[in-house]
Amino acid sequence: MTAAGLLGLDVGTTAVKGVALSPAGDPLAVAEASYPLRTPRPGWAEQDPEDWWRATQQVLGRLTQSVTEVLAIGFSGQMHGLVCLDEQDRVIRPAILWNDQRTAAECEAIEKAIGLQRLIQLTGNRALPGFTAPKLLWLRSQEPASFARIRHVMLPKDYIRFRLTGERAMDVTDASGTLLLEVAARRWSTEVLEGLELPPSWLPRLLESTEPAGRAPNGSPVAAGAGDQAAAAIGVGIDRPGPLSVVLGTSGVVFAVLRNYAPEPEGRAHTFCHAVPGTWHAMGVMLSAAGSLRWFRDTLAPGLDYEALLAEAAASPAGAGGLLFLPYLAGERTPHVDPAARGTFHGLSLQHDRGALTRSVLEGVAFGLRDCLELLRGLGVGSAVGRASGGGARSKFWLRVVASVLGISLEVSTVEESSALGAAMLGGVAARVFADVPQAVSVCVRLKPGAEPDRDWLPVYEDGYARFRSLYPALRALRPPLVASADGSG
Repeated sequence: MTAAGLLGLDVGTTAVKGVALSPAGDPLAVAEASYPLRTPRPGWAEQDPEDWWRATQQVLGRLTQSVTEVLAIGFSGQMHGLVCLDEQDRVIRPAILWNDQRTAAECEAIEKAIGLQRLIQLTGNRALPGFTAPKLLWLRSQEPASFARIRHVMLPKDYIRFRLTGERAMDVTDASGTLLLEVAARRWSTEVLEGLELPPSWLPRLLESTEPAGRAPNGSPVAAGAGDQAAAAIGVGIDRPGPLSVVLGTSGVVFAVLRNYAPEPEGRAHTFCHAVPGTWHAMGVMLSAAGSLRWFRDTLAPGLDYEALLAEAAASPAGAGGLLFLPYLAGERTPHVDPAARGTFHGLSLQHDRGALTRSVLEGVAFGLRDCLELLRGLGVGSAVGRASGGGARSKFWLRVVASVLGISLEVSTVEESSALGAAMLGGVAARVFADVPQAVSVCVRLKPGAEPDRDWLPVYEDGYARFRSLYPALRALRPPLVASADGSG
């Protein structure tokens, strides 16, 4: 053991990931413990919260071996997931996750009950299948016995924090993704709850991300924490208007802090509370970013490591010889809000080899991120710099493609697990190790160059992006009925 430390844990879709951080911002240890994703029916995605708890205990055990004293703990986690508890705080059924697609009818009913424009004004968002409120309405109609037992509603990281501290709470960043929060006022929306006939007593107390939400068994303060994207943004230093957070994880995100609450008029981007008290953020979310590359590798190049696959892509010219890829493998959020959208290779010919196909996947994801950025620019966001994170950010070549498509410079953090890092920093603010989030950023965030736009690629990608934008509307009318896939993605 080397020093007293701050612990940050990220309750993700595939694993709990944790970091230990010194008060001087030096990484002390990292740990990870994984668990399965269940797809009991096409379009469904569920997990057992007990799996999260077992993984959390494993990660905490490994991290605490590296520090002399735990000064504070902070949490981040996958957003929107529905955890229902009964009157004895027992989990009623498996958690329904952010990428679950079963609630299209409930989303339509919510927008009709509240009114689309009123819903966007109040919550900053449209009703989307991944959000929490539609899942509650689905339970009411499809599993009434389970619905009748509900006494408490939580999100994934908040359930784990409850198991650790015995305190029920939810931070405003994660609450923004429930569709039950009045985002401008940072309070539960009486109007939405009444319109959907949901009891406010089910919802926990609301806290800012930096506020203490209880204590761990050893007495360490535990911060309320933040949803994974807000925590990741803090982990790369996005605490004020300026640089963008660009995430190349399973999903893809372009994230910016707003000067004021400003929802996208059509709800094509999300507007949430940020982890810095009194601030908000907007983000565009695409559902299959690095997930598209993983699908491609597993399907067409099984056993080949990513480094070799990306080397093949780098040998293909910019624009992949006219080949375009639509990355809508699991539907899409930004900008189309279409769970039925599907992926496409367009322009395929005998000249295209696996390298060209791979490059078109990388470029298609980058074009999807450009869609997100253009919506944020419509909200007044302007930036020449982004901070990249997520598994895809490990590839310098992919970062160069993204920088060229977005037309901005990219930096990367020296700590890969940005959500867990951000959670640890929020824990440090809750414990008064840091006075506020800006001080935590100044001490803990360390950046290095990532990629610059390639001048030779810029005109190719401007042309490619114009073609990319024309594909979705042209192909929408031609797409076949949805066919259930073996993994349940629809």
